[in-house]
Amino acid sequence: MKKIGIMTTGGDCSGLNSVINRVVLGAYNRGWRTFGIIDGTDGLCHMPANAIELTPESLPIENARLAGSFLHNGNSGVMNFETAVKMGRIATFNKNLKKSLAGMGLDALILIGGNGSFSLAYKNNDIYNNLSLVCIPKTIDFDIPLTDRTIGFDTAVNELVKYCDQVLLTARSHHRWFVVQTMGRECGRLALNAGVAVGADAIIVPEIKFNIHDLVEHIKCATRDYGIIMVSEGITIRGHSGRPADMISRALSAAGINNRAAFPDYIQRAGDTTAADRITAAKMVTCALDAIENGETNVMTALRGGECMTVPLAEFYAAGDVSPDPNIPDLCTSNAYIEPDDPLLDVAAAMNIYIGEMK
Repeated sequence: MKKIGIMTTGGDCSGLNSVINRVVLGAYNRGWRTFGIIDGTDGLCHMPANAIELTPESLPIENARLAGSFLHNGNSGVMNFETAVKMGRIATFNKNLKKSLAGMGLDALILIGGNGSFSLAYKNNDIYNNLSLVCIPKTIDFDIPLTDRTIGFDTAVNELVKYCDQVLLTARSHHRWFVVQTMGRECGRLALNAGVAVGADAIIVPEIKFNIHDLVEHIKCATRDYGIIMVSEGITIRGHSGRPADMISRALSAAGINNRAAFPDYIQRAGDTTAADRITAAKMVTCALDAIENGETNVMTALRGGECMTVPLAEFYAAGDVSPDPNIPDLCTSNAYIEPDDPLLDVAAAMNIYIGEMK
């Protein structure tokens, strides 16, 4: 009988509980035991590991739709790679992870994380030498290369669209523009997808240069005197400081355009998991469990052209834009961004959405 572990790392998003539920059910149907590790690497570096055995009754199917993680993702005070580096305890931390995994006697570990977690797993693969490591991609940023979908992204887009749908009603009532700032870090996919879905008049993303004066003129020439300007949190404006939405709001106000900045913030990580994300979770979990059964290791699951497959972490790392991690010295992460030939950019342009200086 195989013993597998599962943990959620990094930021939370909707869909994590769907993955956990389907791992437990899938493992149970194969006659395997599943152990959930609490608080990610913080729970794993304890001796013994802070873990609980999971059964089909642990997370009922009706609760698998809920956002957040049944296993938790830790808090600012937990021990993880970032805090271990800051405290000068990274060698001890890595040693404890290996000892803890050995103590659990696991045959495999399913790590649900983002590009930072996957980059760390790839760079520190010796920690997982004696077991099968399979990673499942989750992130509302959708900044992981080599997969057409990440768990949590579709729900985040839907939550953002619902927010903007309501904001549009008050925008119309007051002849007002709302500058809505999205999450996404340096990747603008969340802003782009939600912006097209809601019919924004402008979408500003980090990947595409824009001119603040051109943006203002575009809004002045709009057929309506209200609407949405979608702004990704990763943009910068030369000569301006502050939050991106505030910077653009000030420029609009200076031009006499009635507007407000709006910040949906953490609702983008919340909301009942959409059907699309639940299906993605089911596909990726089935693929992950098959990989464990086949003895694969150091791989991630990926949806490509509708088919779910495993991709070596080495390929994931090499395929992205590798750049230094701002929080962990000596670590580089592999990142994905909006590609210049993304069809959605052409769709946005055809909708007369201002998206900057497209080539």
